[in-house]
Amino acid sequence: MIRFRSILSCCFASALGCHAVSPTTQVNQATIEPALVTDVQQVNINAAEIAKGERDYDEALKIFREVLNQNPVATDAFVGIGDIYLIQKNWERAEPAFARAVKLEPRNFDAQYGHAVSLQMLKKFVDAVRAYHRALTLNPDDMGANMNIATTYLQMGRPQSALVFAERAIELDGELAPAQITLAATYQLLGRPEDALEAYIAASEEMNEPSPQLMRNIIYLLTKEKRYQEVVNTTTQLVQLDPTTETYEQLGWAEFRLGDYAASLESYKIAVDYDQTNWRALNGIGVNELNRWLLGDKTDTESYQTARIVFRRSLALNPDQPKVITLILRYGL
Repeated sequence: MIRFRSILSCCFASALGCHAVSPTTQVNQATIEPALVTDVQQVNINAAEIAKGERDYDEALKIFREVLNQNPVATDAFVGIGDIYLIQKNWERAEPAFARAVKLEPRNFDAQYGHAVSLQMLKKFVDAVRAYHRALTLNPDDMGANMNIATTYLQMGRPQSALVFAERAIELDGELAPAQITLAATYQLLGRPEDALEAYIAASEEMNEPSPQLMRNIIYLLTKEKRYQEVVNTTTQLVQLDPTTETYEQLGWAEFRLGDYAASLESYKIAVDYDQTNWRALNGIGVNELNRWLLGDKTDTESYQTARIVFRRSLALNPDQPKVITLILRYGL
C-alpha cells in the first residue's frame, strides 16, 4: 500500500515559526492487511491506490467510497481517503477518515500515523502526540513518526520531550534535511547553539539549494557565536537567493563588523534602493558615513552631510530611536 507521509519541519531564527514541508509518498513496510475485504474489493482498493498515485484524486475517492458502500469496515479505504485529504491539505476531512480507520484497526500503523498527522495539522497537539506514540508502538523505527512527534513537541514548547525523537530520526535517516532541521531547532530551544548550528549546516549540505529561511537560521547562530567572516560568507550566498532589503541590510551589518566599511556602505545603499523606508539600513549608511568623517579627521564634509541627512530620514520614519538621537546631539548632525 502507498501511504502519504507528511514531513514537518520547524525552522527557527530569532523568533519561533513552524511550517509544513511538501508531502511525499513512500511504500510502507509495516501495513497490517485489511480485515474482511473480498478479493474483488481488494482489487478495487488497489485501483484506487493507483489512481491516487497518478494524482487522479476524484477517481480514487470515488472508488474508495464504492468499496465502503459494499463494505463499511474496509480499513484501507478509509486510510486511502484520509491520505488524499492530507495531500490536499484538507485536515478537517482527513481526521475523521483516519479516526474511523483507527477504530476499525487500532494496530494499523498507517491509520495511526495518518490520524496523528491530521491532528497535528489541526493543532490538536496533545491528541497528536498520543497518536504518534501509538504509531511508534507499532513501528518504533519509522523515521517520519519520530520526526513528526518531535516537531509536535516543539510546537507545544517542549523541546526536552522532542529531543529523544529528533535524535532517533537522525539515527534512522541522518541524510534527510528536514530531520536535521528538526534536531537543530530542538538544540536551539534547549540552549545548545553550537549543536544547533552543526545540524543546520548538515541540513544545508543535504539540499541542492538551501532555503532562505534555513540560511537565516545559520546566519543567526553564526552571529551569536561572533563568527563574522562566516556570517558574511553565508549572507553573500543568501543575497543571491533572496535579494531583499532585509538580506542586504544583514550583509551590510556583517561587513561593518569585519571592518569592511566600503562594502558595508554599498550593501546598506542597496538595501535602501530596495526599500526607501528601511530605517535600519538608513542608520547603517549614516554610521558608515559618520565613521568615514571621524576616520578622516573630520575633514570629509560630504560624508558628514550625508550622515546628517540619512539619520534625520531614519528618525522621520521611526522617531523612537534614542541611540540615533544621541549621535545627532553628540556630533551636531
